[in-house]
Amino acid sequence: MARSFFLVLFAVATLLHGSAAQTRHVVGDSTGWTIPSGGAATYTAWASGKTFVVGDTLVFNFTNGQHDVAKVTKSAYDACNGASTIFTLLSGPATVTLNETGEQYYICTFGSHCSLGQKLTVNVVNRASATPSPAPQPSRSGSPPTASPVPTPTQAPSTVPEAAPASAPSTVPAPAPGPSAGPVTFTVGDNLGWTVPTNGAEAYTSWASGKTFRVGDVLEFNYQSNAHNVEELTKEDYDSCNSTSPLATYTTPPARVTLNKTGAHYFICGVPGHCLGGQKLAINVTGSGSGSSATPPSPSSPSTNPSTPSPSGSLAPPPQNSGAASLGLVGVSATLLSLAAAFFY
Repeated sequence: MARSFFLVLFAVATLLHGSAAQTRHVVGDSTGWTIPSGGAATYTAWASGKTFVVGDTLVFNFTNGQHDVAKVTKSAYDACNGASTIFTLLSGPATVTLNETGEQYYICTFGSHCSLGQKLTVNVVNRASATPSPAPQPSRSGSPPTASPVPTPTQAPSTVPEAAPASAPSTVPAPAPGPSAGPVTFTVGDNLGWTVPTNGAEAYTSWASGKTFRVGDVLEFNYQSNAHNVEELTKEDYDSCNSTSPLATYTTPPARVTLNKTGAHYFICGVPGHCLGGQKLAINVTGSGSGSSATPPSPSSPSTNPSTPSPSGSLAPPPQNSGAASLGLVGVSATLLSLAAAFFY
């Protein structure tokens, strides 16, 4: 009976050890699950080089009501056909457990989102097939390395240090850097581009905060053709996401908008639902050559920085993909094995 008890505990410890190696993959990392500005290549590049093992999980981060996650067959994936899915998840973040090997196919069934690149395929393998590649072996050359001979000094070193040649200190101070010349081009959203952000309108509010926009500067909106557009509106239409009477409309990416007057400027995407999902931007433009920072028209006044466009600071760092269980499982396994050994003997 003692032997049977020991075998049961050993099996439990083995299962606990196996569960510790499961990995949590956040699809797209900081981009999330959305219409990517780079098309389907965005998620293909994300999946390349990753190993997906049975038991791992995929986490799709998206805005509810703007996207979904559907598992489909290969033929439906190739044709972007969401009429007959294996399953569909409507609430984000959506977690999918990889419970079988082989190719797995996922799309968004909203409108033309799949054909615009919101699709993902992964290849799932068994844990036994997911062993890392062996480390490269050292070269087996026929002769061992030869040590370099130590040079023998031919004369005793001088004990009196040589005096460094004196140089006259410079009396002319370096000129202070002047203000940057010429207009600045701001890429809206930086790497995020112009899309429906996973964290709502806060994404573009954070992007604009701290930047100084002056007359003559340019806003560049990068987006997938036929998936979005850029419309400039009045404040009232901006607040209500009403695109029936835009001041200007840009349909061809990348859309470049020259800021030709001071004051508040309001931009949205006119595709239905996109503005409500957070695809909207408000900025404040100052006169050319002004030394003060411009704050976007919002209830709070963010801190200001110099006028050069800063890297995107709006996106939170991507969640860690390592899903290994805590070391507590190892402690539990060791305790069970110790009890079994004590009982056995």
